[in-house]
Amino acid sequence: MCSWCYGFGPELTALMNETPNASLEIIVGGLRAYNKQAMDDAQRTMIRGHWQHVAEASGLPFSDVGMTQPGFIYDTEPACRALVATKIIADHLNGQQLLQVFHAIQAAFYAQGRDITQTSVLAEVVVNALNNIDGEDSYDQESFIETFVSPQCMSDVRAEFEQCQRWGIRGFPGLLIVHNEALHMIAAGYTKITELRAAIKHVLSQQ
Repeated sequence: MCSWCYGFGPELTALMNETPNASLEIIVGGLRAYNKQAMDDAQRTMIRGHWQHVAEASGLPFSDVGMTQPGFIYDTEPACRALVATKIIADHLNGQQLLQVFHAIQAAFYAQGRDITQTSVLAEVVVNALNNIDGEDSYDQESFIETFVSPQCMSDVRAEFEQCQRWGIRGFPGLLIVHNEALHMIAAGYTKITELRAAIKHVLSQQ
C-alpha cells in the first residue's frame, strides 16, 4: 500500500525481464503500518495528490473508492502480512512469482478500489493469485486466513519491517543489489529503468 511502489511495478518487471537469471527477494517495509486513526478529508486530499503524480509517472490506473469508505483506516500492515503469509504457505515460489502476488494486492487497492485492510478481501486476492500460478484449487481462503492470523506470521512481518530499518531504508520503493557480498542501494523511491540500468552497471563495475 505504497503508491510509488505500485507505480514502480512496471519498471521492476521490465528490469526482471531483462535479467531473467537474477534472484529477487521481496521484503516489506511497513509504510504506515499499525495506524489506528481513520482517514480524514485532509489526508484523502493529500494522498490523492500523491496518486495523481504516480499515475502521471507510471501510466497506471487509480481508484479512490477503497479509501473513501466511512471510517477507512490506512493501515498497511495487513497487506504486508498477506505477502509474508504467502511466503509461508507457498515457500516454493521464486521472487518473480511472488511479485505477481504482490502486484495483485496492489492492483486490488489502487486500481480496483478494494479495501485490502480487510482479511476477507486479502484472502480472496491472494488465493486467486496463487491459484493462477499453481493451478486452480491449489489453495483455499480458509487456510490462508489461518496462516495470516497466526503469531508466526505477525512476528515474521514485524521482523521484515525491522530488517528494512536496519538496512537504513527510509523511502519506498527501495531496491538493493548484492555485489561482492555487500548490499548496494539501486533505487530509493520511484526510479525509471534507464536509471536502474545505470546504477546496476556502476555497482557491478566496482571491484
